[in-house]
Amino acid sequence: MSMSIVERARELFAELDSLPEDERINVINEIRLALRKHSPMRREPVDCVLWVPAERVQANDYNPNVVAPPEMRLLQLSIMSDGYTQPVVAWPVEGDRYEVVDGFHRSRVGKEVGAVRKRVRGRLPISVINAERTAREDRIAATIRHNRARGVHQVDAMSEIVLDLARRNWDDEKIGRELGMEPDEVLRLRQITGLAELFHDREFSEAWEA
Repeated sequence: MSMSIVERARELFAELDSLPEDERINVINEIRLALRKHSPMRREPVDCVLWVPAERVQANDYNPNVVAPPEMRLLQLSIMSDGYTQPVVAWPVEGDRYEVVDGFHRSRVGKEVGAVRKRVRGRLPISVINAERTAREDRIAATIRHNRARGVHQVDAMSEIVLDLARRNWDDEKIGRELGMEPDEVLRLRQITGLAELFHDREFSEAWEA
């Protein structure tokens, strides 16, 4: 019975290929919304991710989270290299617009980075929060929870990662490029743990004598 449903769905979905791309995306969004009504996981916002035109997604006015330039560059590198692995969390506002609850910087990359915007057809992946959580205070609380839940990288942990990569014969340039770090950041992390091992390949001048 279950496979019969899947096969009939596949036959029906084959008709999608004949639609223009933009219309096809809109229809797939509607199909996902229809499927969600039957999903045992419909209470989980991530159960239904929609591709929404980027101009319909707007920032909120209360998010205290500020991403420093190095982390913003790393986010851009992540989305360019790995694609969107997390949707932008939002709630619907007047008309057909959405306000960001979490993922403002992910939405910025999709809007502002030309290569990414082209790849995602000028759209953003949106996960809509549950209807009873759309009061302003609930949205603010949700934003803070998302921010705090992510936390920050502990310096010691990042230093251990740099140490491990150095053991695998990655030079500073490659470490910085792959982790989205500036050279001085890599150097500082190298200095925290395993000084002797990390700098065994460096030449140092002898100390001056008074």
